[in-house]
Amino acid sequence: MSARRLLTVDEARQYYDSFGAKQDSQSFYEDPALEELIRESHFGTAESVIEFGSGTGRFAKQLLVKSLPPHATYLGLDTSSIMVDLARTRLNDYDQRAEVILTDGSIHLPASNRSCDRVVSNYVLDLLSPSHIDAFVEEAQRVLKPEGLLCLVSLTFGKGMLSRFVSMTWDRIHAIQPKIVGGCRPVNLLSYLNESYWQIKHHSVQVAYGISSEVVVAKPIGRVLRYVPVCLCKAPLLEFESLT
Repeated sequence: MSARRLLTVDEARQYYDSFGAKQDSQSFYEDPALEELIRESHFGTAESVIEFGSGTGRFAKQLLVKSLPPHATYLGLDTSSIMVDLARTRLNDYDQRAEVILTDGSIHLPASNRSCDRVVSNYVLDLLSPSHIDAFVEEAQRVLKPEGLLCLVSLTFGKGMLSRFVSMTWDRIHAIQPKIVGGCRPVNLLSYLNESYWQIKHHSVQVAYGISSEVVVAKPIGRVLRYVPVCLCKAPLLEFESLT
């Protein structure tokens, strides 16, 4: 079986440049999951937040208005120049502590080690390849403080009859023509969070209008220090430092 085709960075950028503010129309199924994420992520104790895939800035503004302390900082990252412009405009009243950066699509969080309280990504990892999701999770582990939290929402597979039908149909459409569904497909977030390195603080699946969203809040409990090559015929050995 051939590998599933995913949107390239350029294709995703072009799609979301054209989609623009219409992204907010997806709130009818996104909001229940996002509201749960906010409840479970304890943003009231966070001093610094990085959002990987800031979109129109709708989620960021909700955090800044209702959830984050007055001194907390926010950094949003996105590959779409249109989304970045929309987010900057939306967050203009908070420009002293909120910044949105246009990125080149690389999986990199521009922060030093153990410097961030929350790393957030909503409905973005479901666009990425498995290897890129792994890279993002490693980056989140690198920048999070020992008591920091990784806060994720993604499309996922349904459990009830209607939601299973919707997710299976969505997945099949994506397999045929990913651009029709914006490059997104159902994924299983927990499968990317190794229990040796992450403690799951909250996990649920929210279903709205038949569309299933996975909500995950996780705390780092180990950190990759370096790769130690053993030999070319074996996988590299990972060394970890306990954060507990």
